[in-house]
Amino acid sequence: METRLKALSVHLLTATGAVFSMLAMLAAVDGRWSLMFFWLIVALVVDGVDGPLARRYKVKENWPLYDGVLMDLIIDFLTYVFIPAFALFKSGLLPGWTGWFAIIAITYGSILYFSDTRMKTRDNSFAGFPACWNMVVLVLFALKPNFWIILLIVTVLTVAMFTNVKFIHPVRTVRWRAISLPMAAAWVFFAIWAILVDFHPASWANWGLVITSLWLICAGALQQLTERR
Repeated sequence: METRLKALSVHLLTATGAVFSMLAMLAAVDGRWSLMFFWLIVALVVDGVDGPLARRYKVKENWPLYDGVLMDLIIDFLTYVFIPAFALFKSGLLPGWTGWFAIIAITYGSILYFSDTRMKTRDNSFAGFPACWNMVVLVLFALKPNFWIILLIVTVLTVAMFTNVKFIHPVRTVRWRAISLPMAAAWVFFAIWAILVDFHPASWANWGLVITSLWLICAGALQQLTERR
């Protein structure tokens, strides 16, 4: 019975992501971007923790009443895709038609990616960019590059969702995990720092976000290039 209750508690933990997504959306509607990203980071941390717990307590066997995978996908689409796309559109970082192009590309491409049965590789990485727009948009808010650069980044990453380029999962991809997991934790640290200073352009958190983001984006491709054939 104790194991079954632990399995249930994992499902209940996952479900809190729906609450955090609502809090993020309410903040976004009011244009309170730092608060929005705070709730998205909380949801991201929950998403990073509940997977290992679900596997440890074998939730599919010990509490099959709830489909944790489906629950996770619903929450991920809200927190990884829908709310960040809304924020990118409403923030003014992309003027005119570029904002419309971005939200259509992000949402349309991401829903196709989320439903792709080939999204996971044999080493538990992702085949194609895993639609982590929450992380991408946070970095864009911090750096505030020219809108053409933002448009290029959105276009490249949208196309990357439909390629075989590998992107690591910081927790589940075993190779280089000793580097990737601390990098992911550091990214969260720098993200919270950037939020606390309201995305001040002179903050050193921006450099931390750039360095950790480059590793998380490029590590999978580097692994592919160095894999033994």
